[in-house]
Amino acid sequence: MNLTEDVLPRTLQHRLENDLILRAARRQPVERTPVWIMRQAGRYLPEYQKVRTHVDFLTLCKTPELASEVTIQPVDRLGVDAAIIFSDILVVPEAMGMNLAVDESKGPFFQSPLRSSADIERLHLPNVESIHGGLRFVPDAISLTKRNLQGRVPVIGFAGSPWTLAVYMIEGQTPATFRASKELIYNRPIDAYRLLEKLSQSVALFLTAQIEAGADLVQIFDTWGGILSPVAFREFSLRFIRDVIQRVRESSKRGDETPIILFAKGVHHSFEEIANSGIDVFSVDWTIDLGHVRASIGSRIALQGNLDPMVLHTSPEVIVAEVEKVLRSFGKGSGHIFNLGHGILPDTPVEHAKLLVDAVKEESRIFHGTGVHS
Repeated sequence: MNLTEDVLPRTLQHRLENDLILRAARRQPVERTPVWIMRQAGRYLPEYQKVRTHVDFLTLCKTPELASEVTIQPVDRLGVDAAIIFSDILVVPEAMGMNLAVDESKGPFFQSPLRSSADIERLHLPNVESIHGGLRFVPDAISLTKRNLQGRVPVIGFAGSPWTLAVYMIEGQTPATFRASKELIYNRPIDAYRLLEKLSQSVALFLTAQIEAGADLVQIFDTWGGILSPVAFREFSLRFIRDVIQRVRESSKRGDETPIILFAKGVHHSFEEIANSGIDVFSVDWTIDLGHVRASIGSRIALQGNLDPMVLHTSPEVIVAEVEKVLRSFGKGSGHIFNLGHGILPDTPVEHAKLLVDAVKEESRIFHGTGVHS
């Protein structure tokens, strides 16, 4: 059964009970700052671990019913203001013809990394409509999650940026030195452009399918943008992110109304260019003051972030204090979505994640004129 065809017409009838994140993404007034957590559906939750005892990681990603179940778990447990669909950015290269495997101790990896022009030429655009060998399982999981949530919170879809996906495809796994990736862009830039162009088209197709399936927002993860020089970042990463955004806006029926978030780690040198890339929200890592970013570009786009994930391994008092610092850094007014500056760590205590969410809900009201700061 194609879940999208069966579920989508009904899911779109659900009015959102909580649309805070959508209003914040559009810099519209909110009663408090919305909050969600990158990687919130995952290993730190015992509910997730229970599901994983019966199924491997890729099967979980590719089974819409299970993916929907774990997507909703942090909404129930933490009370976050959005659900991000459970998946992995590397399903896109797999659907383009690469052999994806998972080492339970190290994570996903490619058994045969890209090494030649012929390897790049063999890649094909993914079939987003195919269940077998394609990417249909993600839009189907989004449609099912929309139905199961019944409008409680928005659903976020996502994909890796072309550059970040290229790094994994070239290196084969989480890299240590990025040598192979950098050798490609400097020694064989034509091959690099060809790969990134294919990925730009593929990511746009994937995000468009998620939006058409009912995703209320989408996020692009450019985890490795910061390993490039400023010039190389703009040439090999941001340029293709801009292409993705333009393709999504033009090809999706809901593209113009669906906020797009960009998480680009370590790119403090290119705020102006990022603000002009077509995104609605820039997700900031924890290594820069949020107020500084707001002063630079916050009048044009919304901001997301940026608590250091390690703060959740400290005491409750420190967590609340650090939450307050982030809120004060952004200051009064809308346009802020609270999040971590990177994904939540697997060994994070669940009660600390819940405390973070509760603290944002309580402490942020004063910044929107709807509460008294204690």
